[in-house]
Amino acid sequence: MSGHGFQDLVVWQKSMLLAKTTYKLSQKLPREERYALSDQMRRAAISIPSNIAEGQARLSPKEFVHFLSIAQGSKSELQTQIWLCRDIGYLTDAEITEAMQLLDEVGKMLIVLIRRLSS
Repeated sequence: MSGHGFQDLVVWQKSMLLAKTTYKLSQKLPREERYALSDQMRRAAISIPSNIAEGQARLSPKEFVHFLSIAQGSKSELQTQIWLCRDIGYLTDAEITEAMQLLDEVGKMLIVLIRRLSS
């Protein structure tokens, strides 16, 4: 892993796309959610690629796994928040499709990477 930068990791690239998608979704939320749910979603989305990058930069597989597990937690947090937005009626199934697909992909990639680094 140390030969390449975090930018080369497909999971980082996908999580950056997820963060951008989340920003677009959060802009659709009502004004009263601007400093609550919207900010929470953005923080969780930003946390995913940020933790992947920080973990990869540590150059220790054990530390990398730790940061990947934090990214996995943020992924689940964001997924919950997006479902909540759907259930409350802020977002439709159609609006969240891309984000949910990216969440699924990123989650699977994180698990594979964690397993690979842990073995």
